[in-house]
Amino acid sequence: MRIAMIGTGYVGLVSGTCFSEFGIPVTCVDKDARKIQLLGENVMPIFEPGLDEMVATNVESGRLSFTTELAPAVKAADAVFIAVGTPSRRGDGHADLSYVYAAAEEIADAMDGYTVVVTKSTVPVGTGDEVERIIRARRPDAEFDVVSNPEFLREGSAINDFMRPDRVVIGTESERARKVMKQLYRVLFLIETPIVFTSRRTSELIKYAGNTFLATKITFINEIADLCEKVGADVHDVAKGIGLDGRIGKKFLHPGPGYGGSCFPKDTLALVRTARDYHAPLRIVETVVAVNSERKKQMAERVVAACGGSVQGKTVAVLGLTFKPNTDDMRDSPAIDIVTALAEAGAVIKAFDPEGMAEAKTLLPSGVQYCDNAYATMPGAHCLVIVTEWNEFRALDLDKVKSLLQFPTLVDLRNIYAPDEMADLGFAYTSIGRP
Repeated sequence: MRIAMIGTGYVGLVSGTCFSEFGIPVTCVDKDARKIQLLGENVMPIFEPGLDEMVATNVESGRLSFTTELAPAVKAADAVFIAVGTPSRRGDGHADLSYVYAAAEEIADAMDGYTVVVTKSTVPVGTGDEVERIIRARRPDAEFDVVSNPEFLREGSAINDFMRPDRVVIGTESERARKVMKQLYRVLFLIETPIVFTSRRTSELIKYAGNTFLATKITFINEIADLCEKVGADVHDVAKGIGLDGRIGKKFLHPGPGYGGSCFPKDTLALVRTARDYHAPLRIVETVVAVNSERKKQMAERVVAACGGSVQGKTVAVLGLTFKPNTDDMRDSPAIDIVTALAEAGAVIKAFDPEGMAEAKTLLPSGVQYCDNAYATMPGAHCLVIVTEWNEFRALDLDKVKSLLQFPTLVDLRNIYAPDEMADLGFAYTSIGRP
């Protein structure tokens, strides 16, 4: 059994590496020659804890390789995974499937013998049907099946999510393809991982429904946090009180500045568009999208309020730029809206992030000053803002922080610190959803 993984982005690289860790020979393919060269030198294009070590181990064993040549990799493969990007299409929110369809055409031309073509990319309902049509049109006599196998990887813990998943979803009505997929995931069968076999269209929808539900849960607790502030309640106690209900669960009930990243923003938009196209609008999801977008802007307003109503000419220290810790991903990060709004309001921004600053420089206003560590952002600042909850920000020397800031003002958008402790230390402290 051999795998060709088309695309060495986040999903393709992690999935390909983990399959090789299962003992399956994997060839990862990408058109970006520079990226392939760097991967051959064990230089990762993404930050994911433990990934470089796992890549090195499997390359050395001969189970994992990287190439720009798609045809030989596909020809030798029993299963070909499409793991290319599906970004939001500019203007209408639909998923851009051009990379998926281009990959399908190249796979069709290169297949040799029975091949299972697996869509690992996040794709709208019906994409597998179109992939099958494209391949069949180019190779009417080919033996193949198209399978949906969505990913459920969280950035920062993706390896564990792949190796010990909550579930694996496989969409196919072909018994032949089902046997191939069971063989690929044999290691997970042995540890009794739930494997959900369903139709291809159902599998495609499961991915979107899952991400959209989590985005809704985040947005719900953020709005409850706003209500808590008005009535004098504590959102963390509310979250605990409802999260202990097994029907609700405690995960994704932590208030903050809104969701971001590579999945939730584009997947909620894509599902909204799909639902409208099928004349079954999802009003809840439409509201979630709108509320989350507005929330990021509101976070900048909180910083302005903490600075006395104006940040014109004032220095604001910002800790954390990525959409979550343990990743270098800046896509749709709340920091983009917050920092941009503060800069437009006249603030001088000094920022630090452990992994995200290289990408941030391409997305944030040109005047942002990037610092070497957390404390370097603080000298003379009127306000300190915590946007991303990296572990190193959880145990700051608060006496040192206070001595460096021009004014002891801290806006904690992740509720890392305790309000009573901050008050005792003499900080003007703002958090989310707490009295």
